[in-house]
Amino acid sequence: MPMLGTPLPAALIPDCTDLEAHHTAYRSAKTKNAIFVCVARQGRRWKVKLDVMTCSGPRIPDEAMTVLRPAVEALVLADTVTQADIAPDFISISPIETEERAREIAAAFHAALHGLQQLYIAVPVQRGSA
Repeated sequence: MPMLGTPLPAALIPDCTDLEAHHTAYRSAKTKNAIFVCVARQGRRWKVKLDVMTCSGPRIPDEAMTVLRPAVEALVLADTVTQADIAPDFISISPIETEERAREIAAAFHAALHGLQQLYIAVPVQRGSA
């Protein structure tokens, strides 16, 4: 079973507003075989980015998308964000009012992705056998 990085608490989510900080954090995630996560300032608001292509674990399985997509939609419906992209290897959520809220959202999605990925590794789903 591949050993993957661990979820980051909100306080340790890197601020990748600066392009060099983004490159450094992305390389670090790859080196640690971890899911990339960051927050970045966009004007007066913040953006959350997650990318699973930095680790050797499986991409976000369809079954996990049924958990993650409603969470993203709930953020949109609550007017917490207005833009959200979710795909099997990437999540982007913006704009978020404060850095603190962006870090909270980033940490929650990072932990969820990590947990779902670990579960998928431990208990692979048989495709087409439902």
